[in-house]
Amino acid sequence: MRNSLLLEALDTLDKSERRAFARFVQSPFFNQREDVVRLYDYLSECLWEHRVVPDKEQAFACLFGEAEYDDHRMRVLMSFLLKLLERYFQYEAQTENEAENGLALARAYRRRRLPRHFGRCLRAARAAGEKSARRNAGYLSWRYRLQVEEYQFEASRKRTGDFNLPAIARSLDAYFLSAKLRQACLALSHQAVYRASYPLGLLDELIAFLDGNELLGLPAVAIYYHCYRALSEQESGGGHFQRFRQLLFRQGNLFPPDEQRDLFLLGINFCTKRYNEGDDSHLRSQLELYERGLEQELFVQDGQLSRFTYRNIATLGLILKEYGWVEQFLYQYKEKLPKEHREGMFSFCLARLEYSRRHYGKALQLLQQASFREPLLHLSAKAITIKIFYELGETGPLEAQMEALRAFLRRKKAVAYHRENYANMLKYLRRLAEIPAGDRKAREDLKRDILAEGALAERAWLLEQLG
Repeated sequence: MRNSLLLEALDTLDKSERRAFARFVQSPFFNQREDVVRLYDYLSECLWEHRVVPDKEQAFACLFGEAEYDDHRMRVLMSFLLKLLERYFQYEAQTENEAENGLALARAYRRRRLPRHFGRCLRAARAAGEKSARRNAGYLSWRYRLQVEEYQFEASRKRTGDFNLPAIARSLDAYFLSAKLRQACLALSHQAVYRASYPLGLLDELIAFLDGNELLGLPAVAIYYHCYRALSEQESGGGHFQRFRQLLFRQGNLFPPDEQRDLFLLGINFCTKRYNEGDDSHLRSQLELYERGLEQELFVQDGQLSRFTYRNIATLGLILKEYGWVEQFLYQYKEKLPKEHREGMFSFCLARLEYSRRHYGKALQLLQQASFREPLLHLSAKAITIKIFYELGETGPLEAQMEALRAFLRRKKAVAYHRENYANMLKYLRRLAEIPAGDRKAREDLKRDILAEGALAERAWLLEQLG
């Protein structure tokens, strides 16, 4: 029973949901099997009072006394409870959206040919939808379907007249364009990170259609239009990115939190891509995106900030030399990190900050005291230590750390392709250390080789040491 779909789904319920589902299970409208009620009561007691996971044999004995264990009967009973839980999830999803509920009720009245009831519900549904703060593609889809209901009602009552077909066509265009552009933006952003390639369909035709079109007055269309053009056009992308950023800061609250988070990440990924291509003009905008996203708690999910996001934000602040801001950020969000990675990631990022400030003693102390569970974090920490000893001119400790890193690369298979990056770093650092003073040709040759190397960690730092 431990790895069953039923227990995995039950484990996601919070206290209020457990109580609500108990009432759901006990309702004869939804469930008429007493053995299903008893099973849920038994599992509730085991899972949430005693904190134990029963096996199927124990559950069967509790439910059916001395009857011989029947695995088929037990699995059928668990399946009934799982289906009831899934029905509860569906019920909750349907009842939480007033505008969608109103639309569904209006549809039911239309099919029953009750015009007064239909008109009252349609007006209430429209008012609920317009009252909502959201204006994303989901809203546009709802508006389109509401107008279709209105048309079907009117068309069933009269054969000719002024129907709302032009409004339906415009609403359908708006919904389709917003949804299509959003999907295209996500695809472009993903393929830039993972070096994939996705067919985007009618995008060229859609962009041409939207040029100068009044539909760009809709936030759900305009924000993805400018985002798509920023991601897809090298020359004019910067201007579209700035327009996208302005719309996001001004109208981002018109989108639900999950979609706002995606929009912020699309902007952040655009800035990262341009930086990797040698354009650092968007780094300030990228930091502002992170700041706004943190203020709105868009990057904190289930009370936690991803350690990767934490590290990326700190790295960006260090590149911009915003040392005070980075220090405040590191301490402010330390407790938001997952517990198992908290101390290691905090110490690593703080050590990088102290290294950037040239507080080498503090940086070394943090690196020596911390325990890095992740091999890649351990690699980065080793690289910082090596850079410190090189910059301090301490040859003995430098040689020891280089040998320790070399041994680590041989020993750890988990570092995969990073092995070549760091092995090359050691190779070029060795060449750098052995260049005689004043040998300009050797330095130029080394610089050329570093620039030409495909896989190389700390490339920028090595070039900086060459001057």
